[in-house]
Amino acid sequence: MSGDLRGRARTPALAAVLALLLLPLTGPAAAADRPAVRLSGSQAGTGGSVTVRGSGWRPGSLLMLLVCGRATPSRGVIGGTNSCANGDGRAVTTDTRGSFSRKLPVAEPPVPCPCVVHVATVTGAKAEADAVLQVAGHPVAPLPAETSGGRLSILSDTRLTGSGGVLTWFGAPPARTLEFTAGNVGTTPVKDPVFRVGTAHGVFAPQWDEQQWHGTLAPGGKALVRLPVELPAGAHGDYTVSLGYQGKVIAEQPWGVGRPWGVTLFWLLLCLVVPAALFRAGMAVVDRVRPRRPGGVRHRRLRPVPRPARSRSRAPGPDPAPTLPWFTPDSVPGGPAGRLSAPHHDSPTSPPTPTPKGPT
Repeated sequence: MSGDLRGRARTPALAAVLALLLLPLTGPAAAADRPAVRLSGSQAGTGGSVTVRGSGWRPGSLLMLLVCGRATPSRGVIGGTNSCANGDGRAVTTDTRGSFSRKLPVAEPPVPCPCVVHVATVTGAKAEADAVLQVAGHPVAPLPAETSGGRLSILSDTRLTGSGGVLTWFGAPPARTLEFTAGNVGTTPVKDPVFRVGTAHGVFAPQWDEQQWHGTLAPGGKALVRLPVELPAGAHGDYTVSLGYQGKVIAEQPWGVGRPWGVTLFWLLLCLVVPAALFRAGMAVVDRVRPRRPGGVRHRRLRPVPRPARSRSRAPGPDPAPTLPWFTPDSVPGGPAGRLSAPHHDSPTSPPTPTPKGPT
């Protein structure tokens, strides 16, 4: 009986010992699932640099490192990348273990501190992490009050609706509508929320535009939100549309924009028409400045003089002698040497014609 009691008492003790032994092993593994950022120093001045080390990131990810103001690790970067020193940022790619180490120059952000080193993924799944950094000599201002009560959440996937037209094919700005379902998961109504829509091309930072949705969401309510999105004229390629609310990016949507082939066709036609017009104008100028001939007559093309048409019923050859209609050359008295006149009687007043006398 006592042996059974001892065995039962040893079982919880062994379980506790095993839990204490495995705790150091599971702790780092769980922490490694989330991205983390560490700095070589918590304070630096403008013109200096800090070494940023990270772990727990997805292997082979492209990350962007920025010094941002008006931000804390708990609230994130208020205002997005507009609050960061984008011109002095650095890019880094994680290794096969999801770690990286990169030296980052310290620059003053465009807004007051508190400041952080903001690390975020450029492509792939969205992930970000912040580390506190004090920028020496940079002004410090309190953060704006955090709104409490109503909180919006995205209840559906974002999608882009609409299509381009003929003008877009000729370089007009592509436009779409960003649609999503938003819900109020807070305890107070949300009236006329202001969203931030950003468009980014490739690895560049998005260009943000604030847009206000007019309406009121009661606690527990939801609504379909539509926000217009427009790109610059002639834009083409792979774009990313980001949706932000209260300083945080809450959704991203890829957008593939086709090339405006109408512009290419226009330039091809222009390259053909302009040289042809210049050639014709040059030939006209050459024709005007061409020197004249010695006779003073400018060289021109002479039109051929039309020839009179010949009758097909008439045979070629010399024209016959004119004859009267009632005589022919053979029937004239005296032969061809006779007179060609009509017969007539001698007048009685005319003298008689002498006749030769011969021997009778």
